[in-house]
Amino acid sequence: MNGQDPSIYNQNSQGWVFFVKAAFFLSLVAMSTAILFLPTTVWIKGYLAMGSLMVVTTSIMLSKTMRDEFEARKLVNRLNEARTEQFLKDVDRAA
Repeated sequence: MNGQDPSIYNQNSQGWVFFVKAAFFLSLVAMSTAILFLPTTVWIKGYLAMGSLMVVTTSIMLSKTMRDEFEARKLVNRLNEARTEQFLKDVDRAA
């Protein structure tokens, strides 16, 4: 890649990272506040709080798993490209 680090192209801006973290925090605060002030029993509030926590947890796990699969495919593709380039160089030398 012209001697440049390819990870430079995959970095998010600091503004985007701040926005994502702030949106996540605000959504948790909003959901917690809504559950806290909901006019119902403690048992129902607890159930809703546990359900919300599970949704957040599984969303994080899903996004991490999808990112890991993407990175694994990207690595496999780079390895295949390197093998192909090496093969073409070997064939070119033999010819």
